[in-house]
Amino acid sequence: MALQPWQTGIVTRIENATYNTRRFFIQVPALQTFDFIPGQFVTLDLPIHDKPNKRWRSYSIASWPDGSNIFELLIVQLPGGLGSTYLFENITEGSSLVLRGPQGVFNLPPVIDKDLFFICTGTGIAPFRSMLHYIQLHNIPHQNIYLLFGTRTRQDLLYHQELMELQQHITDFQYIPTLSRENWEGCCGYVHPVYENLIRQRQKDTGSLPPALFYLCGWKAMIDEAKQKILELGYDRKAIHLELYG
Repeated sequence: MALQPWQTGIVTRIENATYNTRRFFIQVPALQTFDFIPGQFVTLDLPIHDKPNKRWRSYSIASWPDGSNIFELLIVQLPGGLGSTYLFENITEGSSLVLRGPQGVFNLPPVIDKDLFFICTGTGIAPFRSMLHYIQLHNIPHQNIYLLFGTRTRQDLLYHQELMELQQHITDFQYIPTLSRENWEGCCGYVHPVYENLIRQRQKDTGSLPPALFYLCGWKAMIDEAKQKILELGYDRKAIHLELYG
């Protein structure tokens, strides 16, 4: 597939999502609608290096197709990160950004005839927010959907109230946040025991491994461990889809 041309986006709004994460709302004036498939990403060309490939930063689209020419990016400020530091320190409402996209094949299957496990850490929740709202708005038939979101503490939770409420509107959907460094009323620890226990319980109830697809988005260490554990549960590599951050 040929690469799409670079174009200009205008930052129309910036909101603080947490103490270190911001929501950037970007309009593409040259387009009447910014069309994309939930799960896709855009690439920004930032003036942070002489070499083009060292200036590019890719971010999953956190919003969903709504017929407008505005989309949302969810960006965390990484200590020492050239791209995120530039965006946090130099970009304000009204600023221009050079971007390309949408791109990527981290998308929902055409027919959702298996359970979906969305497993993420940090801003890796962005593509799953897009997918879930798309499923809800278009009333797409589906099996069980589990969103397992791993963060360190309560203050790191992103879109928490929104996702809690989304459970009331999507049948057979469970949002399961888990905190690794804080005790609270929800799950504690890492995401891996959560999906392992869900699958083993389903297997115990039905007598067979539940048909499932696994979508992984987040940091490399989480994704590497998840891939190994999913294979150990008895699933094929083809059941695993991933989007790597960092």
